[in-house]
Amino acid sequence: MKLDDLLYKESEWLKAKGPKSNVAISTRVRAARNVAGHLYCSRADNSERGETLEMMVRAIKKSRLLKKALLIRIKDISNLDRRFLVERHLMSREHTQNAEYKALVVDESEIVSAMLNEEDHLRLQVVQSGFNIMETWRIVDEIDTELEKLLHFDFSDKFGYLTSCPTNTGTGMRASVMLHLPVLAMTGQIENVFNAISKLGLTMRGFYGEDTEAAGDFFQISNQVALGHSEMDVLDNLERIIRKIISREESTRKDLLDKRKEEVTDRIHRSYGTLKSARIITSSETIRLLSAIRLGVDLGLIKDITIGEVNEVLLLTQPAHLQKINGGEIAPYERDVKRADLIRQKLVK
Repeated sequence: MKLDDLLYKESEWLKAKGPKSNVAISTRVRAARNVAGHLYCSRADNSERGETLEMMVRAIKKSRLLKKALLIRIKDISNLDRRFLVERHLMSREHTQNAEYKALVVDESEIVSAMLNEEDHLRLQVVQSGFNIMETWRIVDEIDTELEKLLHFDFSDKFGYLTSCPTNTGTGMRASVMLHLPVLAMTGQIENVFNAISKLGLTMRGFYGEDTEAAGDFFQISNQVALGHSEMDVLDNLERIIRKIISREESTRKDLLDKRKEEVTDRIHRSYGTLKSARIITSSETIRLLSAIRLGVDLGLIKDITIGEVNEVLLLTQPAHLQKINGGEIAPYERDVKRADLIRQKLVK
């Protein structure tokens, strides 16, 4: 598998086949680990970073679970390809910077990825379609257990796994669910959700995680603290709260359709009509309109497209994907034209 092959593969979080995928787009569990006896990335010099990177690469090649995965050295790929990998939720924006001694590992299914020498030596990530917390954690735990036999991770009997950021120390785990909450946003309940989960040890972020704003009523909800709690405590808490949020969104969708059907139908079909006829459209407007269409599909108001197809358009119209489809870097105005062309191709049947 090569990096460009990813453009023509269906990313796991797009499939809309997991539990509650009408509201929950994807579930992600990430484990942060550091190799004992090696300076952490923020303190290490180039020689130390290079040595740590090669040690991890050798371990991954010996891994039964990851030996067939694609290994990408970040310094060897273009800025466009780096942004492309961020858009696919395979690595962070921070991992695109100071790339000399960094790498990314991606398995063939695009379920498993690992950033090498990001903030921590190893950031192992598993993403599943829909609301699937325990199965996602099971895969992380299996790979983590295997890698720990090949790499001695920095661990304290008192504090747990040691990490660069104190909020990750302990389990080193961050679990999150990407939710589509258009009706809770429309009815002004999102702020109440944010305030409630903040008191319960969770946080709400935007489409691309930390330091990003919500777009198109897509929100990532994740645990804030890993210290002093077991993995099962964190996962159980997240699963219980997410289940309540999904239930609230679903019941509010039904209530809105019963009481304000014409208003909702008008909003959804206006969005659909705009996307099917627009000749120039920005990325932010596309996300907003696709959010309405995704709701329309779930409510049965739009029948000629699936949620999975909406998810696909959502990804392919992101700037880096759009440019790779068209062969390379293109100017913003031309991107807006090409984006409208691609949307019409996908939506007009």
